Formats: sequence, C-alpha cells, structure tokens
Amino acid sequence: MHARSRGPALAVLCAATLMIILDGTIVTVALPSVQRSLGFSPTALTWVVNAYMIAFGSLLLLAGRLGDLIGRKQVLLAGLALFTAASLLCAASTSPAMLIASRFVQGAGGALVSAVALGMIVALYPEPREQARALSVFSFVGAAGAAIGLLAGGVLTQLLNWHWIFLVNLPIGLVTALLAVRVLDSGPGLGLRAGADALGALLVTAGLMLGIYAVVADAWAGIPAAVLLAAFVVRQAKASVPLLRLRIFASRNISGVFVVQLLVIAAAWGFQVLITMYMQRVLGYGAATTGLAFAPTAVVIGAVSLGFAARLIQRLGARVVLLAGLVLIGAALALLTTTPTHAAYPSGLLPGLLIFGLGGGLTLPALATLGMSAATPQDAGLISGLFNTGQQLGGALGVAALSALAAARTRGLAASGHDAASTLTGGYHLAFAIGAGLAVASIALAALILRRPAPPAPSPTDPLAGSSAEHSTEIPPAPAFAG
Repeated sequence: MHARSRGPALAVLCAATLMIILDGTIVTVALPSVQRSLGFSPTALTWVVNAYMIAFGSLLLLAGRLGDLIGRKQVLLAGLALFTAASLLCAASTSPAMLIASRFVQGAGGALVSAVALGMIVALYPEPREQARALSVFSFVGAAGAAIGLLAGGVLTQLLNWHWIFLVNLPIGLVTALLAVRVLDSGPGLGLRAGADALGALLVTAGLMLGIYAVVADAWAGIPAAVLLAAFVVRQAKASVPLLRLRIFASRNISGVFVVQLLVIAAAWGFQVLITMYMQRVLGYGAATTGLAFAPTAVVIGAVSLGFAARLIQRLGARVVLLAGLVLIGAALALLTTTPTHAAYPSGLLPGLLIFGLGGGLTLPALATLGMSAATPQDAGLISGLFNTGQQLGGALGVAALSALAAARTRGLAASGHDAASTLTGGYHLAFAIGAGLAVASIALAALILRRPAPPAPSPTDPLAGSSAEHSTEIPPAPAFAG
C-alpha cells in the first residue's frame, strides 16, 4: 500500500477497534438501568456482560486464522456488519433473553474485527519506526477506549436512556464499513487449503467457550474445557494442515507475552470493575460522574502512548518499556490499597489513576510490539487473534477472581460488625493488593522470559523480515508432525 494511503487505513482500523472496545465497557455503568427496564434478576443481569465475553473470547483465534486464509479485509467487513446488526437488536430488545442473545451475536462480530485489526496494522507498517508509532496509536485506542466507554455509557444512560449505548454503534459501524471498503487493501488470503482444519476449529472454539464460561459462571465447566483444549493440542500436533502451528510457541516473545498479558490484564480489568464499584457503592458517584472520574486516566494513556511510547520503544526496546509500565501499574494498585473509606477524589483516587494511566500508556504498546514480534504476513492474523485471546482470558479471570475475593473479604468484615462502607472498602483493598501481586509476577516473568530478538535475515517474500530488532523469526523450522 502507498504511504499516503496507510494513514486513512490506520484510521479506519482504529475506528473499528474503538467501537468494539467501547462496547466492552459502555454497558457497565448502564446495567442498573437495563435491569430496571427489562426486569433482569441480579444473576441474569451478569449475562449481559458474560454473553458478549464468551462469544468474543472464544472466537478470536478462529477469526484470526480465517483472516489469514480468506482475507483480513473480508473478515473485518463481515465482523462490522454482524456487530452493527447485533447492536440494533440489542437496542430493540424487549426481554432479558433477547438482549442476552443479541449480546452473544455482538461479541461474535467484535471477535471478527478485533482478531484481524492488529495483523493488518503490522502488514501496513513493516518499517520498525513507523510500526512502533502505529502500534502506539492502536494501543491508545484500546486503552483509552475502555475509559471513554465508561464516560459515554454514563452520559448516554443519564441524559437519554440505555438503548442509546447500542444505537450509537449504527452510524459508526456503517461509516467505518464504507470507509474500509474504500481504503483497505483486499488481499486474497492464503486459501482455505492452507489451514482449513475444521475439527481443530471446532475443538478450540468449544474449549475456549467452555473455559470462559467456567471462569464467569460455573467452575465445573473447566473440566470439559480442559479436555477439549487438550484434544485441540493433540489435533494440531498431528494435522497435516493445522489451524494453529504449535511451533509459534517456540518464540519466547509470543509465549512470554501471552502469559505476561494474562497476568497484567487480569489485574487491570479487575481494577477497572472494582474501582467503578467503589466509586458508586461507597462514594455514591452517579453513572456520569464515575465516567468523568476516569477521564484523567484516558488523557494520560493517550499522552504517553501517542507522544512517548513509540520513541521510547525505538530507543530502549519494547522489553525495557514494558517493564517500566508494569512497575507503574503495580505501584498504582498498591497505592489504591491505602485509599480511605470516604476518599476525596483529588487526594485519594486521582494519584493512583494517573500512575495507572502512565503505566498503561507504556505497557500496552510494548506488549503489542513484542506480541507481534514473530508475525509474518502468512500468520499475522492468527497471532493477532492469539494476542487478543490472551487479553480476553486475562480479563475474564481477573474480573471473576478479584470480584469473588473482594466479596468474600466484605462478608468476613461484615460478620465482624463493621459498617457497610468499611466492609466494601476492605474488600476492594484486598482485590487491589492481589492485583498488585499479579503485576509483580508479570514483572518477574517479563524480565526472565522476554528478550530483545536479533534482526532476522532479509527475505524477499516476507516484508516483515529483517525490518526491526523487535521483529524476530525465532520460530524454528517446523517439525515433521506440524505439516
């Protein structure tokens, strides 16, 4: 693609990603209004979030590989169409069952878009300096979009009604799809014969779906999930044309980033949900005020990821920048464990939110750079899907585990006679402390596992090869069983 065309293409990919990210958080602050309107029970209400998360997280890997096989632009457009249509169904829902089903379809559309977007950006910007900037923009959209979603959800719900949190997707989705048709290259893909492992696709999708269900709803579902995922691994080892080449995990950066990302995203997503609950349940903030309280975090993430992260990655390397970001995230969570029960926002919350934003602005671009470090044009979609799958699994685990631990601590304090506000705050303090511990574990793993790879030898058939010290072909030759 010509250099002048890459800017509009990047903008379209970021707009599509922003719409998906926004929808992951915009619903959070609107849930009480949805419950009152449609008559959800407290237990059923969680499925407005869970249905989306299960579909999204379980389909990412398959969607990424489909992008490599049939063309990433085609998968992106299909995802935009599905997501936009499902958004209309969500807004028109008249019953809990209709909204939950629509959210599941919406999650499937979101998976199609998210799984290929990162791979398309890597293909657009093979030169290391430009790629670092592009990934910083992409990471800003992902991180700031989550905070903007909380603000937008609060404002739309409070000024209009909850239906508008879904209706706003219609013009955004339609305009983004029309622009995508015009500005994105229509690559043909490798063809289904290059990796159309239908059985493997069924096993991994069902296994991930049950695995996420086990995290958010029923731990017993983890047993069949583990069986299905183990069967998927065996299948990939024996298939002549596997869906997932297991040898990609020989890359220390791909394997390491997957685990590090699980830990830090678990801490970050758990923090985001619990600090929102603290603001509303303890401090008494309304939906719009809660969203505004997150605005400084989004501003700092934007300033760091857009203004400094790319240059720091070029100068110091993604590994060093990642470690600095993880330290700051851990420090922010540790600081929040000291927040008093009725904290004043400027002194009790704002410092932690600003430090967290600084850490997020460094961490996310560095993770994206390292996570895609071994991607080639043939498997960029698959690795993009794997990268995003790690985010979803980490987020699901973090929210479920930290929320459960906070609730258990709250019940224990209540049994000891503490007042309601103190018991809630004590539960959140425990969750933030565990989140800080996850950040420390991610720092240790990043320091031990991740490396700054040596630049590979140039290849005329691989425009990514030899482009950067952060892009490696450390994946060894395929063993015979991988086909």
